[in-house]
This record gives sequence, C-alpha cells and structure tokens, in this order.
Amino acid sequence: MKKISLVIFTAYSMFVFGQNVSDYKYISVPQQFRTFKEDFGLVDMLKKTLKSKNYTVIPYDKLQWPGEAQANPCSVLMADVVNDSSLFRNRVLLQFKDCNDKVISSAKGSSTIKEFKEGFQDALEQTFVSVSPSGPSAQAAPATTTTNTTSSVTETRETEISGSASSDNNAVKFSNGKVDVMKVQLDNNQFILVNSNSSSPYATFKTTTKADVFRVKLQNGEATLGYYENGNIVIEIPKANGEYGKEIFVKK
Repeated sequence: MKKISLVIFTAYSMFVFGQNVSDYKYISVPQQFRTFKEDFGLVDMLKKTLKSKNYTVIPYDKLQWPGEAQANPCSVLMADVVNDSSLFRNRVLLQFKDCNDKVISSAKGSSTIKEFKEGFQDALEQTFVSVSPSGPSAQAAPATTTTNTTSSVTETRETEISGSASSDNNAVKFSNGKVDVMKVQLDNNQFILVNSNSSSPYATFKTTTKADVFRVKLQNGEATLGYYENGNIVIEIPKANGEYGKEIFVKK
C-alpha cells in the first residue's frame, strides 16, 4: 500500500506541476525534421494542424520569435517529427519538448502505404488526435522548481492522496487476468491505473472531446488510446509491426 501511495503521489505531482501541450500558446517548428532526408510535406502539414488548433507557430530560429516568446523561452514548445520506420511500414513519432529539452508529449503513427510521401503523411495524421487545442493559462515554472516544495507539504499531500486512494469512491480494482491494478481518479479529467508492483503508473488516462475515450500514456512512455467498453477499461497496445492489440481490464 505504501508503494501504491507513492505512485499515486508521483502521478499527482506530475499533474499539478507538469505541463501539457495545450497549456502552451507558442510552438516552434523547424524548416525540416532532422531524421528525414526529404520534407515530404510534413512540416507544412504539422504547421497547418497546429494553427487549426489555435497554436501560434513560430520559427526554429529564436531571433525570429515574437517579443513575448523571447522574453519567456519556457513559454515555447519545440515540435519534432522523428522517422521511426520499420522495414514494411512508414512510421513517425511526433514529439513536443519544453525549454529543458524534456519530452512532455509524444505520439506514434504508422501507415501501410508504401510510398514515402503518402505513407509518412498518413502516419503523421494519426498522431494529431493526441494534440488538444491550445488553451494556455498562466505559464507554470519549469518542473525543476518543484524541488523547492517543502517536505511538510509533500507529506501532507501524500497523506491526503493515500487516504483518498483507499476510499471505495476513488479507487476501484481491475484486472486483465495477468495484472491487478487500481483505478484512481485524480480529477474530473484524469485517472491512472496503478500496479502495486511498479514505482510508476501502469497507464495514465486523460479525457478527449469524445465521451468515454481517453488519451493514454503507458508506463514505457508510449502514447495510445483507451476507452470504456461494457464497464471494462480497454487499452489499445501498439505492436512492433505497427498494428494494435486490445488489453481489457475487467472490474473486480
């Protein structure tokens, strides 16, 4: 139980102090993505999508940034599309990094289209579902400042969350037949699945614009989708060949 409490506290701290892509106004996009020999139209495709989601797209060169962004570089995210192709599939990895060069969001896309341009564009389009529209609030300080939190506050928060985790209204047990987890609701828009044998959440769920469908970040950092089905929690698990399997967690 102590380990579970620590996991829940860590996830809660990430929620409180961490930043989501949607918290930002500015996103910097390079002229060409470094892992691609050709552009394949990916830069313009990403820019167009980000603008449609109300982000202000700015150049990679900081000298060309607007004054507000130059005055506060940590208000800017750096976008990158990585070529993650296999022998038979065109695959991409969409990443967003903060001012500390830390990846705060990533999503994979895969296409069976063999032609490079069409295949890469198809794969990149699949990642856009993970990008929420911009809705910046007051920009939080970089995550490194969280070390200033006093131990007494930390202990208080851990006690509060540990207590709520043991409540029947907040923590519910699920199992996929191999792993037993607890579903812990952090707030109205986010919950986690906690495995007592791990030091980090098994999966983190965030709401989307569609009811009962969630953006999911797995323990290994991969981004995917999850949803409710007949009262069960279903996670789409990425496979090495670019396809997806279903992992079903049944309420105990």
